[in-house]
Order: sequence, then structure tokens, then C-alpha cells
Amino acid sequence: MIESLTLDQLRVLVTIAETGSFSAAGRKLYRVQSSISQAVAALEEVQGVRLFDRSGHRPTLTEIGRVLVDQARTVLVTARKFEAVAASAREGVEPELKLAIDPPIPSEPLIESIRALNSSFPDLPVTFSTEGFGGSLRRLRSKTADLAICVLLPTVPDDVVAFPLMRVRLQAVVARDHPLATLGRPAEREDLVPYVQLVLSDPVDPGRPNYGLAGDRLWRFVDLGRRLDFLLAGFGWCRMPMHLIQQPLTAGQLVPIEIAEDQTPAEGLTIYAAHLRERLPGRAGRWLLADLRTRLAGVNQE
Repeated sequence: MIESLTLDQLRVLVTIAETGSFSAAGRKLYRVQSSISQAVAALEEVQGVRLFDRSGHRPTLTEIGRVLVDQARTVLVTARKFEAVAASAREGVEPELKLAIDPPIPSEPLIESIRALNSSFPDLPVTFSTEGFGGSLRRLRSKTADLAICVLLPTVPDDVVAFPLMRVRLQAVVARDHPLATLGRPAEREDLVPYVQLVLSDPVDPGRPNYGLAGDRLWRFVDLGRRLDFLLAGFGWCRMPMHLIQQPLTAGQLVPIEIAEDQTPAEGLTIYAAHLRERLPGRAGRWLLADLRTRLAGVNQE
């Protein structure tokens, strides 16, 4: 009967399996052997199974006993996690931290901050999702994300508190065999219109405002990796974060192009850490914000 099952009984069972005997388990748990035997007998009686074969010199786990030891370990880990999360909540740590990340964000500094977060808050469940362009803001507003690492265009919305973290410089590029690669001068709008522009788009709301569009031949992508594949294959032109195209630029697979009267900020896109104004982050969220701001202070991705 599950209501008669105790964590103490499971702890005794696992300790016997780990130490190899009832007496060794008693020494490890600072209990007399008779107490260990009583805990096992009670567990066997309540569950209606024989956990140990007592026919030999020392009791050995039965087949079902070995299976239940594994189950007991899982239950004990879950119970420890339960206690740890409750203790963290008492100290102001949120029960879960949900992050949403926009496509242009460089992975390396984010990975380092999340690794540090896991070290500082080892019992904190962290949920991580990468989004199409604009998806992180939507997740904040739907309250399915606590923090967003994102681009906010054209301005920071009134319902969001945002902290600038870094800038990511964009470069307009084409494949080396694309007609625009040999234009030899800054491309005017009339030069760009005949060709496909590879655009990062919001998969939920593709009609939302877009920036930097130069024509009607738009191929829309949710992720930067697939857009890069099509860019390298010569299907169109686009602006890409420099940290993603440095290698193909160096290898000559991509060619930079200059766009006349380009409205893209020369200093690059600003990357923000953001949360809803009405939903203040907990202790772990504040820690992550501070770590990101410290780690990325003055850093520009070029």
C-alpha cells in the first residue's frame, strides 16, 4: 500500500544494496541491525513481495528486490529535489526559471552564464526555448517565459523592463556566385528588388512589422541556421550576424555587399535581457541578469 510506504524504508533498502549487508547498512545509518531488519520486514509485508532471499549465508536481493531498489533510488532523489526546491523557495528563489531566446543571440556567452547559474542554483529547474524572431517577447507577454534574451524593435515596449547586454553587428552578404556579388558598388533598392531576400520571420505572426525589407520576394525563416544554408546555396541575400558568418566570409563562400542608404544601425542590433514590468524576477532570475550584464559589459559581437 502506497500510503504505508515511508522514505525511511526506502532509504534502508537502498543502503543495504549499496553496503552489501544488513549490518553494514546499520553502521552507515547509525542504527542497530534489528532496526534495519524490522524496516525491511515491514516493507516486504506491506508490499506483499520478498525483497531478499534469506536461504544463504547472508540475505541477497531477489529479482523484484533489485528492480525495487532502482525505483527506491528514483523516489529518494525526487524527495531530495522536492525538499531542495521548497528550501530555495523559502529563500526567495523561483520554483522554476523559464528562458526564451531570440535567434540572433550568440550562444557562447549565454552558455557560460547558464552554466554558472546551474552551479549557483543546482536545484533550480531551468526551461530553455529558442524562438522565431519576436517569439521571446510573445512568451513574456503570455507568461510562459520569465526572462527573454531578445531583440526589441523598433523600441522597448512600455510593458517590458529591458537591460541592454551587447550589440551584434549585421553584414549584408550573398553567396560568391550570386549576381549581387559582382555588383562592384553599393546596391540601390532597384538592384535588390529582383532578388530573393532571406528574412527572419515570426512564425506565429508573419504579418507583424519587419525592418530592412527591400522588395516583395521574401523567403521567410524561423532559425538562422537554415537561413544560412539557403544563403550559402545562393538562393538570395540577407543581413547576417557577423559571429555566424565569419568563417564562410574568410573561406570566400560568402561575399559582403554594401547597401546604399542602409537603415541598419552601424553599431549593430542591441541585445536585451527583458522581463515584464509586472513580473519581477526572483532571486535566480536577478542573479542571471546580473551575471549576463557583468559578463557582456562592453562586448560587441563582430
